[in-house]
Amino acid sequence: MSEYDDVCVLLPTMNEAETVARVVTDFRDAGFDRLLVIDGGSADETRSIAREAGARVVEQSGRGKGQAVREAVRDHVDASYVLMADADATYDAGDAAAMLDPLLDGDADHVIGNRFADMRPGAMTRLNRIGNRLINLAFRAIHRENYRDILSGYRAFTRESFERLHLTADGFGIETEMAVECVKNRLSVSVVPVTYRERPGGSATNLHPIRDGGVIFLELYRKAKTNNPLFYFGSAGVASTAAGILLAAFVLYRYLAFGISHEVIAVGAVGATILGIQLLVFGVLADMIHSLHVEQIERYERAVDDRAARRPSEVEERDAAEGRGPDARGGESARREGPGDARD
Repeated sequence: MSEYDDVCVLLPTMNEAETVARVVTDFRDAGFDRLLVIDGGSADETRSIAREAGARVVEQSGRGKGQAVREAVRDHVDASYVLMADADATYDAGDAAAMLDPLLDGDADHVIGNRFADMRPGAMTRLNRIGNRLINLAFRAIHRENYRDILSGYRAFTRESFERLHLTADGFGIETEMAVECVKNRLSVSVVPVTYRERPGGSATNLHPIRDGGVIFLELYRKAKTNNPLFYFGSAGVASTAAGILLAAFVLYRYLAFGISHEVIAVGAVGATILGIQLLVFGVLADMIHSLHVEQIERYERAVDDRAARRPSEVEERDAAEGRGPDARGGESARREGPGDARD
């Protein structure tokens, strides 16, 4: 029996024939027997190589890393704990124990591996490093949590907590969406330092920095609608108000300097300013409603916890129901004494 018998190592793959065997072998050597490779339709020998290395291999029904992760956990994982990593040999299987400790100790529902704690030379391009920093700063500003590396593909989580997340992203936005949903569902999250290495020669990344970076930023903004409505509506309101003020300044300058009036632009400036102010007001109101909603949920959860703490044991409940509790016995004694005994 291994201490990791109830842990499934999940490896989403797409054309990882150069590295998948090494990754599977490393995790097996680290004490993990349950390895699941979910493949997105690789054109190379990824699936057969993974099977030969000792992993269970399934082919996902759709496309994209996000869809692969959702399908794998929903349909193919029955373990209580999931350790998710990329199959490109950039993560170290030796960090798996540290990733799982917060889960096994009951200290966290979700664990994120912080790649910036030990990033090896060449592991990330300067463009990717800047993009990661900007995305993490945006996440911190929007969702008011500092997870340090929300784009990390090295994750550990309980299957129960994963089922509480409402995930819809199909591509590389899945990591961002998981981080946002952890905040939204108030899951306890631990951040663990991990090693991040350069991809071995001969393997190519499936990540497109500009395209996928844009998708991630849009995902962050879209999710702010329910987690931070003041930012979601307020940012649009500030942009609209600023545009209206700039247009109004242009119209005023042209009229005062040259006597030229721009009626259409003036109408647009007024409309943009009014719209921006309305969005700002709506953002404030939505934020108040959101805060009240969160407060009500917290009160409800505290009430449930207090009720559970005060609830009598099942034995006492059964005794009371069967008339064998202390009160019931007292009542039976009183009845046996009868009126005459009471007078004595």
